[in-house]
Amino acid sequence: MQARLLLEDGTIFTGKAFGATGDSVGEVVFNTGITGYQEVLSDPSYCGQIVTMTYPLIGNYGITRDDFESVRPFIHGFVVRQHELAPSNWRAEFTLDSLLKEYGIIGISDIDTRMLTRRIRHHGTMKGLLTTSDKRAEELMEQLQATPLMTDQVSRVSTKSVFSAPGTKERIVLIDYGAKSGIIRDLSKRGCDVVVEPQDATADQILRLSPDGVLLSNGPGDPKDVPHAVETVRRLLGKVPVFGICLGHQLFALACGADTGKLKFGHRGGNHPVKDLLSGRCYITSQNHGYTVVEESIAGTELEVTHINNNDGTIEGLRHKQHAAFSVQYHPEAAPGPFDSSYLFDEFLDMIRSHKLANPQLPRQAQMQAAWRESAGTGAADNRKGELQYAQK
Repeated sequence: MQARLLLEDGTIFTGKAFGATGDSVGEVVFNTGITGYQEVLSDPSYCGQIVTMTYPLIGNYGITRDDFESVRPFIHGFVVRQHELAPSNWRAEFTLDSLLKEYGIIGISDIDTRMLTRRIRHHGTMKGLLTTSDKRAEELMEQLQATPLMTDQVSRVSTKSVFSAPGTKERIVLIDYGAKSGIIRDLSKRGCDVVVEPQDATADQILRLSPDGVLLSNGPGDPKDVPHAVETVRRLLGKVPVFGICLGHQLFALACGADTGKLKFGHRGGNHPVKDLLSGRCYITSQNHGYTVVEESIAGTELEVTHINNNDGTIEGLRHKQHAAFSVQYHPEAAPGPFDSSYLFDEFLDMIRSHKLANPQLPRQAQMQAAWRESAGTGAADNRKGELQYAQK
């Protein structure tokens, strides 16, 4: 079956269809990873996007459930040069084609992905329409122009209810803006007691759980589309140690008075060099974002830049000068990509321990009883009773 990819500048790519059938509109982006297509497919940060893989052969090692970074893929289309129908890997449970069919995602192969990537690099990311229909080009362009890009991706991919990954050490509240499973794995590996909160959780709701630290997850889209999250982060600063990753990094910057802006074509792949300004060391990082913190907006805030991108000089890391809080634009949990930066989870835990020594507080049980008394009669206690009961354990 034939498939076509129409860009908003009028360019049409014609190839072979795989996966689902139908029409799908999204922002067309590219990822430079050589491996890790399954982790790319299941990364919630790609919600609303049509992803082009620059590596030419995709699907050759199949799909296994163990490598998923979320419960399901959220991408709006998948573009490859060569789609392998018969994977060769002992871990493969099913094929790329069957995965896309299962979740209604359209794939297109046998197009010049190098040309497409060069076009995006030259003109910037563009809205696109991926279709298996036989509509005329004029009809497709009208459909593309009439369909706006999504702005509610975070609410679509975030958990709808609180859940936990119990541990015996520090309690970390992970605010899920589209969190990858790798973040929970890295925290659990360090013995953390992880509580995952929805993206619309308020600062009061989070603090009632008596966290030792709060982690702001990665996620899709423009950070300015979730102003409630910015307000939540602003109210958490100074009360509990905070660590932001990717979208969480941008929300942290906005909460501190900085600004964000859109990159021409973003950073997506597992080979992005980042310089640590303190040590001078360069790390190869895994990245997936289309927005960045505007460098000029840092002046006048309480933020200092800790990392920069060696390719284009954009900000890759921030630290608050007064509060126990820092963030990075890239993914220390990798999946896919190098694990060079996993030490940042250890730095987060070290920061939590230092914060505890500098700010001795009431025992957790006393804190929770005080929070319960304070919320009694407001209705909030009833709404969050299950969470408070969990926090008292």
